[in-house]
Amino acid sequence: MKIDDIHEFIDYYIKIKKRTQRLFDYIPDDKLEWTYREGAFTIGDQIRHLANIERFMYAETVQRKKSKYAVCGITYATGLSNVIDYYNRKRFESLQIFESLSNEDLFKKCTTPANIDITIWKWLRAMVEHEVHHRAQLYMYLSLLEIKTPPLFGLSSEEVSMKSEK
Repeated sequence: MKIDDIHEFIDYYIKIKKRTQRLFDYIPDDKLEWTYREGAFTIGDQIRHLANIERFMYAETVQRKKSKYAVCGITYATGLSNVIDYYNRKRFESLQIFESLSNEDLFKKCTTPANIDITIWKWLRAMVEHEVHHRAQLYMYLSLLEIKTPPLFGLSSEEVSMKSEK
């Protein structure tokens, strides 16, 4: 996918973010800092990480600045409603930065934290892939907790199979 229109990209990315955010309604308050093993991100870490990496790495680097990403621990927000508020604030800040980009900016280079020069539109595409990766992890975490989650696009795989021609 080539990104050559920043407004079309932002519309698309907002839809991607909404699919992730739908999962937040399924997280029990008492499981926010749960993890499947010691040292792995908790559910709260996943959400704080998405907020921080988008704002402090992707949004900084597309402005052709250095990444400011540090960590994603509870020092940023605790409690489900506070974590979601934090996520929303950082998402809003990031979107303001992305909206300041022109279509021409998409074809300029930025430098990743690995000191690799990459075209901005490709870096934004990587940001989408990163979001989807962590959304999948949230689905898995909730599955491990035996919490039923909404189908991504309206039907579960079982429902698609039932409705498919055989």
